[in-house]
Amino acid sequence: MVNKERLVQQSIRTEYFSTGWMAFEFVVGLTAGLQAGSILLIAFGLDSFLEIIAGSTLIWRLRKEATGAPAATIEQAERRSSLVVGTVLLGLSIYVTLVSVYNLATHQVADESLMGISIAIASVLLMPFLTLRKRRLGRALHSAALVEDGMCNITCAYMAGTVLVGAVVTTLFNWWWADSVAALILVYFIASEGWESFQAGRGITD
Repeated sequence: MVNKERLVQQSIRTEYFSTGWMAFEFVVGLTAGLQAGSILLIAFGLDSFLEIIAGSTLIWRLRKEATGAPAATIEQAERRSSLVVGTVLLGLSIYVTLVSVYNLATHQVADESLMGISIAIASVLLMPFLTLRKRRLGRALHSAALVEDGMCNITCAYMAGTVLVGAVVTTLFNWWWADSVAALILVYFIASEGWESFQAGRGITD
C-alpha cells in the first residue's frame, strides 16, 4: 500500500510538471505559429492546450486514488480520463487536416520562427522522458489512461520533430507546401492514438 501511495504521488507530480510545461508550450507555440503563419506551429500550440485538458483530467483521476476513493469510482474516473484524452486528440487531428488542406489549396507559406524552432527542440528532448515515465508509472498503477497520456507526449515529440523538419526543408529548398504536407503526415499519429484512447474510454478493447 505504501509503495502504491508513493507511485500515485509520483504520478501526480509528473502530471503537474507535464501540464505546467504544456501551458508554457501552448503560449510559445501558438504565438510563434500566428506570427509565422505556420499551421504546424499553431497545431503544436493547440496540441499543448489540449494536453493541458488531458493532464488536468489525469490529475483529477489520480487524486481520487490518492484520497482512497472506491475502486468503482477510480475505474469510472479512469474511463473518463481515457475518453477525454482520445477526444482531444481526435479533435486536433480534424483541425490539422482542415487547415492543412486549406493552406495547400491557397498556397499559404509559413515564415521562419526562431522562437518556434527553439520550443520544438526543447520538446523533442523532454517529451520522450515524460512518455517513458508516464508509461512506467501507468503500468505499475494499472492505469491505461496514464499510459495513454504518455502517448500524448510522444505525439507532441513527433509534432515537434515535424516542426523542425518542416522548417529546415522550407528554408533549404523553399518548398512552400512542406509545412502543410508534414502536418498531414502527423495526423496519422494523432488520430490513431486518439481513436485507441477514445475506444478505451468507451470500454471497447481489441
